[in-house]
Amino acid sequence: MTSQPRTAAATRRDELLATAAQVFARQGYDATTVREIADAAGILAGSLYYHFDSKESMLDEILSGFLNELWTGYDAVLAADLGPRETLEALVVESFREIDRHRDAVAIYQRERHLAGQPRFGYLADSMSRFEAAWQGTLERGVAEGAFRADLDLRLAYRFVRDTVWVAASWYRPGGRHDAAEIARQYLSMLLDGISTLHQ
Repeated sequence: MTSQPRTAAATRRDELLATAAQVFARQGYDATTVREIADAAGILAGSLYYHFDSKESMLDEILSGFLNELWTGYDAVLAADLGPRETLEALVVESFREIDRHRDAVAIYQRERHLAGQPRFGYLADSMSRFEAAWQGTLERGVAEGAFRADLDLRLAYRFVRDTVWVAASWYRPGGRHDAAEIARQYLSMLLDGISTLHQ
């Protein structure tokens, strides 16, 4: 079955969401007004309400869309029955892929985690728990199977890997000198093999 072409209204809606994501990422959700999003999109503020009933709805769609795609990729990696090193590598690659596709949403997700306490955004807390379980579980399995060093502080290692991967959203620019795949390759080389030419 072939997919139906997107309507002009749906395409315009996607464009408005992308604009809202840029403004939220730059200014922060609380500091952003509907008028500022409309100005950035080149329309009247009232016209936004033709597509969205509130600023909160826009944020909800931005974050849920990003996380749904992220977990589709992560779940595929976790279900692939790879070894722990290969799983870690695949999770890193998938993460940089998502930063490339959803850089603004990633920046918002990192900045607005406090929203997880609100009923509408409860899925943020669920995602954080799943994320920790996936990454820390991979590290634990790697130590248990001898793929990673036995002296690792697993909690520290998890936090280091998590933060060094996702902070890339603050400086990565799609279409820049290095694409997401190359950045993932370089990151994994430094993480898993180090930067020194000396090996003990």
